[in-house]
Amino acid sequence: MAYNHHEIEEKWQKRWTEDSLFSVDVNKLDDKYYVLVMFPYPSGDKLHMGHWYQYGVMDTWTRYQRMNGKKVFFPMGFDAFGLPAENFAIKHGIHPKESTTKNANYMMNQFKKMGVSYNFDYALDTSKEDYYKWTQWVFLELFKNGLAYKKEAPVNWCNSCQTVLANEQVKDGACERCDSSVIQKNLNQWFLKITEYADKLLSNLDSLDWPHKTLAMQKHWIGKSTGTEIEFKVDKLDIDFKVFTTRPDTLHGCTYVTFAPEHPEVLNFVSDSQREAVLDYIEQTKKVSEVDRLTVSDQKTGVFTGAYAINPINQEKVPIWISDYVLFSYGTGAVMAVPAHDERDFDFANAFDLPIRQVIVKKGESEGTLDKAFTDAGEMIHSKKYDGLSSLDVKKQITDDLQAMNKGEAKVNFRLRDWLISRQRYWGSPIPIIHCDDCGSVPVPEDQLPITLPENVEFKPMGESPLKACDSFMNVECPQCKKPALREADTLDTFMCSSWYYLRFPNVGNNDQAFEQGITDKMMPVDKYVGGPEHACMHLLYARFVNMVMKDLGHTIHEEPFTSLTHQGMILGSDGQKMSKSKGNSVSPDGYVEDYGSDILRLYLCFGFSYVDGGPWDDSGIKSMSKFVDRVARLLEDQKHVFGVSDAFGDDLNSDEKKLLFVYNNSLKGVTTDVVKFQFNTSIARIMELYNAVSDYLKAVDPDKQNQAVLSFVLKNLVVILSPFLPHICEEWWETLGQSKSVSLEVWPEVNEKFLELDEIQMAVMINGKVREQIKVAKDSDDDTVFAAAVKSTKVQGYLEGMNIVKKIHVKGKLLNLILKKA
Repeated sequence: MAYNHHEIEEKWQKRWTEDSLFSVDVNKLDDKYYVLVMFPYPSGDKLHMGHWYQYGVMDTWTRYQRMNGKKVFFPMGFDAFGLPAENFAIKHGIHPKESTTKNANYMMNQFKKMGVSYNFDYALDTSKEDYYKWTQWVFLELFKNGLAYKKEAPVNWCNSCQTVLANEQVKDGACERCDSSVIQKNLNQWFLKITEYADKLLSNLDSLDWPHKTLAMQKHWIGKSTGTEIEFKVDKLDIDFKVFTTRPDTLHGCTYVTFAPEHPEVLNFVSDSQREAVLDYIEQTKKVSEVDRLTVSDQKTGVFTGAYAINPINQEKVPIWISDYVLFSYGTGAVMAVPAHDERDFDFANAFDLPIRQVIVKKGESEGTLDKAFTDAGEMIHSKKYDGLSSLDVKKQITDDLQAMNKGEAKVNFRLRDWLISRQRYWGSPIPIIHCDDCGSVPVPEDQLPITLPENVEFKPMGESPLKACDSFMNVECPQCKKPALREADTLDTFMCSSWYYLRFPNVGNNDQAFEQGITDKMMPVDKYVGGPEHACMHLLYARFVNMVMKDLGHTIHEEPFTSLTHQGMILGSDGQKMSKSKGNSVSPDGYVEDYGSDILRLYLCFGFSYVDGGPWDDSGIKSMSKFVDRVARLLEDQKHVFGVSDAFGDDLNSDEKKLLFVYNNSLKGVTTDVVKFQFNTSIARIMELYNAVSDYLKAVDPDKQNQAVLSFVLKNLVVILSPFLPHICEEWWETLGQSKSVSLEVWPEVNEKFLELDEIQMAVMINGKVREQIKVAKDSDDDTVFAAAVKSTKVQGYLEGMNIVKKIHVKGKLLNLILKKA
């Protein structure tokens, strides 16, 4: 049964489209199963091997779900705004709108050639007005409800990309896009109050079917801390400030206070003699990213301010320092330093010869010289009325005492910072805000949405928003007072676009609403979401936040957008490194598709890699996959006559037929179990076992004695089971073998457990505890029958020569162990 992959792929893709085989109408869809793969950036001109791995293999899983009766909604679109698309346009000297549209159309055509079973009627593109109109609406919903604000803040700045980066977009002090060093810069920026939802974002994690590592990463990023906020006073000045600590029990051990260099209060209390040194250090800190400052380093830097603070618990005067390990954006921007009981404070104190006072010791031990910070709980010392008490008890007691003095209170703090969403780049959704000298920041009326991105703009990065130079865009009338005003010049980060796209997919084509609640309530949440683990603390967190807000505002009844999440692995270059053009290790799928077809490439990607792990590219196995498919094709051609035979068979089966049905049901059970768990490689191995079993049966049994009904049953289902892995080829086989409807519409076969019990089994024969032989016996054989079968073996007879059988141990259905000793 020869096939031409070019012809059959084109034929079946056309047929699927004409028959609307995978189309659904969400208005008529009950008991939905919403499957979503993170949509790609159309920032390159074609799909690469990583796309094939992510989308093609995932389509196999989705086809399996559909054949199991799931009413699948499986859409696709493009995350088309943002830096990747803009940088591609700049590099190629064309407008981002032109390049993005061209790339998206090309990639969508590639998806179709891949044979993916998307609901193409529900495709979307975040750079199109019919989408970003509603992105702007989502922003306004946040703004009107006090969850969006603009303020000056120290931000991460990439000189190469000429834009601000969120903390999550800085990797090891470098821009995740271009790998350039990131510096700190004070700018007026738009933020979303994701911190308002920190507790809910954290507590809901326990309800999600997500990878453990991803849950742990989000928990760490949100970083809930329960402690005490304590008020200190600057000596001789009318300045109070607060510190947050999880160790109020160590307050008597505070020997200095450290402020973030960018804290606005620093210049109000710095002494004249230290002002120059402090200003120099502040400038030096601006060159270091927040991420680098959070990284534990052996080198401690800082400057004494010349000022002192008063410890509220003992009125002791302690010096105030500034150091880059304290961030203004975290906590209060100032910390009480207790070097005896905090590792970072200990290292800093040693570096600058600051006092170290131990106030907790291990119970029953006395104070000694510390060679490192003692961070455990223990017994209080040097803490006045708290001496001798457990430090765990003192945490609450000292907090209560501070509260009674109006100098402190219990507090919950989070590591999570508000989400920075504005960018100083062109290719993004305009922010629907108008700045008026009299009215302040005014939201654009909803009936004026979308605020269209103008095309006649010089979009190359210039250090400030390119839209500022477009007078026709910037100059506008204030919606409230009608006086001249200016539009917001920054654009929204692309993560804003993707924070709600899962809500839009079922509502594509709705020009009146971002999402209609009846549809959204029915279609959400996404039942299975698939994408890379690199989004754990960015897109996955942002999407959860926006969905929670939409729920609180009454737009949806669902709090979480993605109930179940799977991360696909990454296909690396053959050198084990991440694929990139600069490294010369990129692999294009096009040549393999041309030579072998999309189905063979899909089958190899399923078989050659663990889907959740990925691995280095190695094409040595793709020929083997092609040969395997050829063997199956020849088998089906040779047995074509059985497809006209009824596949109904009775119970009167011989051992060869039972053995074939055992392997069939065992393979089917393995595939059914493994595909659900994304274990495609072992699924295909099971299918190969089934092919081998059919081949063995045909060789072992004379043609005139072969059970045509059993063969018809097994071979038909072999094509059905293979179809999610080889969709085009199996459609062609299915039609050639006389079947009228699409194999994609077949119901996934059910395992018949009764055939998993063989009449004859393989049993191990052990000699003095070591396996020496395998014998075939009836599964219910008694001791004598098993022993008789064992001693017929010439191999066993060889072990018995000159030996006496001391004991026979028969574990029914499993093994026979003969204990021997010399005669």
